[in-house]
Amino acid sequence: MENQTLIAAFLGLLEGLTEFLPVSSTGHLLLAGHFLGFESKGKTFEVVIQLGAILALTSVYATLVLRLFLRARHEDAARRSIVSVLLAFLPAVVVGVLAHDFIKEVLFETPVLIAVMLILGGVVLLVIDRIAPAPVHRDALALPFGKSLAIGVCQCLAMVPGVSRSGATIVGALLMGVEKRAAAEFSFLLSLPTMGAAVAYDLFKNRELLDFGAVWEIATGFAVAFVTAILVVRWVLNFISRRGYALFGWWRIIVGTGVLLALWLGF
Repeated sequence: MENQTLIAAFLGLLEGLTEFLPVSSTGHLLLAGHFLGFESKGKTFEVVIQLGAILALTSVYATLVLRLFLRARHEDAARRSIVSVLLAFLPAVVVGVLAHDFIKEVLFETPVLIAVMLILGGVVLLVIDRIAPAPVHRDALALPFGKSLAIGVCQCLAMVPGVSRSGATIVGALLMGVEKRAAAEFSFLLSLPTMGAAVAYDLFKNRELLDFGAVWEIATGFAVAFVTAILVVRWVLNFISRRGYALFGWWRIIVGTGVLLALWLGF
């Protein structure tokens, strides 16, 4: 019991730390579960602690989102902002519904693939952080519709575990001339409908397999993920504005390389 609670707290911490960083929270959780021998029936634990991260982000951005919807009643700019985010969300809906079973049953069960994607994504982040075109868009809520949709297409790459949803959207945004902080902000806003819909759809698809028997472990992971995610969201924008994305690129490469080495050694 105590051991399982510690593992749950660790996984919740991992979820909260990585969900909104371009390092792939799903990849980290799956790899941690693999090496710790942790698995929940129907992935109930993993799904519910994601809800903790979603709630954390919602609490941070609640005022902004509420004001945006209130302004949308009489401001074209606010309406365009909402449509922009929804357009970016649309590709993930289509691909997620069509490829859900393949993603969960094949890609999620391949640690080598996850490690390789971590390394490749790290290299991409390091390169893009240096060669990204000069920014022409500095407001996350004022992106052209075409670029919002293109960022949404980039987000679909993150359905391969290890790629990172935030990493894919941020890299796509940077390549289209979005300033670093604005790219992260748009990624955060896009994650609200994307993660919410993904968790809801996953719960529906696996409703017959869900097991809430380990209530204490689930509650522990949820609470730790919630608190940690709030701290990360508040910190990361300022860090990215000052330092860029290189740190996260190197982290991905180190973790991915370590995982491949561990798998090669038979762990």
